[in-house]
Amino acid sequence: MPSLSNWLGITRKAKWRDFTDLRKDFASADQVGRRTVFNIAGNKYRLIARVNYQTLKVFILHIMTHAEYSKGDWK
Repeated sequence: MPSLSNWLGITRKAKWRDFTDLRKDFASADQVGRRTVFNIAGNKYRLIARVNYQTLKVFILHIMTHAEYSKGDWK
């Protein structure tokens, strides 16, 4: 999926210091508790990750359709 590959390419190069920095690359990203939610493929999919700004690591927790995300079972 090109959108997911694009997300991965940007994320691998990122040096985000905080959520504000992250939003410069992904303006539609949302913070939900300790998780960050990214819109993928024009909001068709949601990628839920935990971002550790100190170690510059991103842990993918879930990738799901928008409909699956809306059910809220991932919380």
